[in-house]
Amino acid sequence: MNEMINLNPVLLIVVPLGLAFLTPLLGLISKKIAKWLPVVGLLFNLIVALAILPHVLKQPIIVKIAGFAPPFGINLVAGPVGMLLATLIALTGLLVAIYALKYINEGAEQKYHILFLLLLTGATGVVLTGDIFNLFVFFEILCISSYALVAYLGNRAGIESAVKYLIQGSIGSSLLLIGIGLLYGQFGTLNMADLAKQIVSSSDPSVFVPMVLMITGLGIEAAIFPLNAWLPDAHSSAPSSVSAILSGIAIEVGLYAMVRVLFTICHVSNFFMFFLFLGVLTVLVGEMSAFSQKNIKRMLAYSSIGQIGLILFAFSISTHFGVTGGLFQMISHTLGKALLFLSAGYMIYRTGSMEISSFEGIGKKMPLTALFFTIGTLSIIGLPPFVGFSSKFLIIKAALAKGELLYTILMGIVLLGTVIEGTYFFRVIQTIYFKGKDVATERNDSPIVCLISMSIFAVLIIVIGVYPHLVMKILNPAASELFNSIQYIRSVLG
Repeated sequence: MNEMINLNPVLLIVVPLGLAFLTPLLGLISKKIAKWLPVVGLLFNLIVALAILPHVLKQPIIVKIAGFAPPFGINLVAGPVGMLLATLIALTGLLVAIYALKYINEGAEQKYHILFLLLLTGATGVVLTGDIFNLFVFFEILCISSYALVAYLGNRAGIESAVKYLIQGSIGSSLLLIGIGLLYGQFGTLNMADLAKQIVSSSDPSVFVPMVLMITGLGIEAAIFPLNAWLPDAHSSAPSSVSAILSGIAIEVGLYAMVRVLFTICHVSNFFMFFLFLGVLTVLVGEMSAFSQKNIKRMLAYSSIGQIGLILFAFSISTHFGVTGGLFQMISHTLGKALLFLSAGYMIYRTGSMEISSFEGIGKKMPLTALFFTIGTLSIIGLPPFVGFSSKFLIIKAALAKGELLYTILMGIVLLGTVIEGTYFFRVIQTIYFKGKDVATERNDSPIVCLISMSIFAVLIIVIGVYPHLVMKILNPAASELFNSIQYIRSVLG
């Protein structure tokens, strides 16, 4: 750690948190400064995360807060998984913050930027913390910021959706806290590695109760069926820049926390069959619900539920291949869904409606925005040469590698979900390009700054799709860390 003192992972939490508190003060000098703070903070995070990432692939960095060694002190664990997700959070947050420079131009803008920074601080904290109580604290920062951002527009639909989200999220947070309390009462420690060490040598079945409480609590934020009732309303009512973060980052952070509890802390390989079926069910519910939607943002929200089901299915295969596929699908979903929400945001802005039918012929009026929406669509469906194809192919390979009929059948059902997904997405593409009166139209595309954000997402989707080995170098060590809890325990406790 000494040679890396200038690249301390704690900066990834401290800097955006500090900027969130500085925003009101700097806003007194100039409102424009407040608007640029998220861009500056997340650009810093992305540079630091990319600088740290090569080091953690060789050896995880354990940050001891206040000099107390784990398990007695609070610590951060910057391993391959944590840094992979921290980099993804910083990248997505930066591009969405650039988009918001032009998109967020009404309402309490300063409060928006504060909450945006806090949401991403919470998400980064969840993926880096090595302490289960601080996982709860960071999770709460993420959730509370999300509730407020959903209601940002101040309209009836937004406030109603935020209240629904708040009620269900509060129940989830309470279950998570009760589960953590029970584990602490039983084992006398809050450090994840220490808990994992004690649980692996304990045959006490009472671990099952706190595990179920924690998984249920985290499952609400991850939007796993049947805990996903809040998501369609919340995503469709929030500003599109917020929807991109909720769908691309927030629900995946909830799923990451679930997977960390299952793989690292509780070692519950006996229950993966249950989560396998739950993942398939979530895929079908999400995709069939999306199929019947007439509202573009509700369709994208239900599509996210289906994608989360696919990621859960991949993790539940419980092999190195499966975990790698699940992490790859996380990257694929974040890039694709963020691009879809951002491009849909300005199509909604131009037409004044979220109804898919109102997008007739918009491909001629907004050619670049429509092109980026199409790229996001093709990637989410899983067509080559986009990143969605590579990640889904890896999951199919992992399921077939099990060599069991059950996994082949379940994979077939998941592919049926993909066919349904393709059907409703191609219906939207048809509306954008091939419907409407063929008359001369004036081009009025998204602002340049928003097109820059969308183009970077599109380029990443294509480049990683064509050269998947660029991320496989990171995904393989990350899968090993999640799959091998003994390695995690040794890294933290020595």
